[in-house]
Amino acid sequence: MNDTAERVSSHDYSDNYVYQRCLYAYQEAAKRIHGKVLEIGTGSGIGLSYMAPQCDSFTTIDKFSSNIDFTKYPNTTFIQMEIPPFVNIPDQSFDFVIAFQLIEHIEPDDAFVKEIYRVLKRDGKALLTTPNRLQSLTRNPWHIREYLASELAELFRKNQFSKIEMLGTFGNKKVNDYIEKNKASVKRITRFDIFNLQYRLPRKWLQIPYDFFNRMNRKNIAKSNVALTKDISTNDFYLSQENPESLDLFIIATK
Repeated sequence: MNDTAERVSSHDYSDNYVYQRCLYAYQEAAKRIHGKVLEIGTGSGIGLSYMAPQCDSFTTIDKFSSNIDFTKYPNTTFIQMEIPPFVNIPDQSFDFVIAFQLIEHIEPDDAFVKEIYRVLKRDGKALLTTPNRLQSLTRNPWHIREYLASELAELFRKNQFSKIEMLGTFGNKKVNDYIEKNKASVKRITRFDIFNLQYRLPRKWLQIPYDFFNRMNRKNIAKSNVALTKDISTNDFYLSQENPESLDLFIIATK
C-alpha cells in the first residue's frame, strides 16, 4: 500500500480533495487530544504538525518505515510495527488513540479494537475515521471491509467501550460539486464492468487495476476542473451527527 492511491500528499493537486478530507480529521483531532497520545497509521505524517504540539508525548506506529524528520517533533516516537497486537506497549498507557482511514485495512478488526481498549487509560478515548460504506461508488479492493455506522458502533460497544459518539464528515457545496463530477466519471468507467466483476473477483486481483483507474480518474477530473479541484480546503468540510450522507464515519469511543 506504500505507493498506492490510498496514500495521498499535497504534491499532486489531483489528490487535493482526498488530501483535504483526510487532513480535516487531524485538525479536528488536534482540538480534542492532550496528554499521552498513540497514533496507529503514520502514513506520510500529514497530521503530525497539528497533533504533536497538543500532546505531552506522541507515539506513532506504521507497518512501513518512515522518512519523516521526527527531530522536528521532540516529543514524538516512531515505531515500525505490524498490528495487532501492539507489541511491548503496556496496558493503560495512553489518554487517546487515533486511527484515521485505517480500520478498513485491518483483517482482525475485533482484535484491533481490543488492543485499543487495552492500551487506553480509564476514561481514555479512541478517535477513528473510516469511509461510510453507503457513500462508496465502487468496491475498493484495498479495503478488507467497509462499515455502516451501526456496524462500527457495535464493534466498539461489544469491546467494552462505555460511551460511543458517532459523528460524520460532510462537505459544503464545493465539495459536493466535486463529488458529483467524480460520480459521473466513475460511472463512465464502470459501465464496462457488465458482469460486475469488481464484486466477484478476489480482492487482491483487483488492486492494481483499481489503482490505475483511480489515479487516471483523479487526474482527468483535475484536468477538466482545475479551479474546483485546487480550491477545496479543510474549511469546506464539517463534522455533524452521523447520517447516511456522511462521507466518513468519525467515531469517538470512551473506555
